[in-house]
Amino acid sequence: MLTFHSPLHHLHHGTELKDGGLKPSFESPDRADTILARVRQVGLGPVQEPSGYPVSCLIGAHSERYVRFLQGAWDEWRATGRQHDALPLVWPVRDLRSDLEPAFIDGKLGFYAMDAGSPITSGTWAAVQASAHLALSGIDALNAGRRGVFALCRPPGHHAGYEYMGGYCYLNNAAIAAQRCLSQGAQRVAVLDVDFHHGNGTQGIFYQRPEVLFLSIHGEPLHCYPYFSGHADETGAGAGLGFNANYPLAKGSDWAVYEQALLAACERIRRHASDALVISLGVDTFEHDPISHFRLRNADFLRLGQRLGALGLPTLFVMEGGYMVDDIGVNAVNVLSGFEERGG
Repeated sequence: MLTFHSPLHHLHHGTELKDGGLKPSFESPDRADTILARVRQVGLGPVQEPSGYPVSCLIGAHSERYVRFLQGAWDEWRATGRQHDALPLVWPVRDLRSDLEPAFIDGKLGFYAMDAGSPITSGTWAAVQASAHLALSGIDALNAGRRGVFALCRPPGHHAGYEYMGGYCYLNNAAIAAQRCLSQGAQRVAVLDVDFHHGNGTQGIFYQRPEVLFLSIHGEPLHCYPYFSGHADETGAGAGLGFNANYPLAKGSDWAVYEQALLAACERIRRHASDALVISLGVDTFEHDPISHFRLRNADFLRLGQRLGALGLPTLFVMEGGYMVDDIGVNAVNVLSGFEERGG
């Protein structure tokens, strides 16, 4: 399997507001480094850097003004004399205006953010742009005839919405890839999110669009981040009604429980008659992940990949979460190896 990777991810690392204080982010460069080392250790296949793409390839999944904000946010922050990580101060909740973009950077950070877990640093834009280019390169490789491709994206993307960042995510790599697939002639694309946390950003981007089937298997949102999306009754709206499916699972769910949701999702994908499949690959469903509470074991990720390979679709794997650094490489590559075994 071909892997796309960029060393530019090292330019982004920062802090997050968690448990009442500022702490080093769980989303660290070690994550991608560990996965890349495992890809090479097992001989999964060639590793390439991504092609370059114009900013216009990011528009559609995101608004033009949001992308413009990400491009310039650090310079605006630095112009105020501050050099530390930029985090939001205030959010436009419920009865506050949410239609007007503030002129000052402190307001913009809250306007374009869902939480205080996604800092803007001096290297953030370069890293997130490169991450999106990995996903775009992956889709182009599928269109050139590859059966399976791995985009080792970092920072991840599935919490990033049409006009907001959050959950360590800035640009929604899976959504950008799906949008490019459609723009290049695909009629229908499926996006399956197997990260522990609901892919709220991807859901929102495609919620009213029938050409993209979005499915997510994740922790019950009443108890799990991002809390405000991912319920089973969220099935799409307008033209997209019926093209969104959530499978929230209880705390402590193991493979026996998880597999049933996976089988149901795979059946929906088959019925959708998708031309291509994008997998938001989070491996924070692992039993020892520090910020999640499913009970999947190392071998279960191999089984997951086998189920996905059996679908027989051109498939792009886009890296999302997974924070047990000692095992993240094993688990991510197990999924990819399982896919290869079953027709990748």
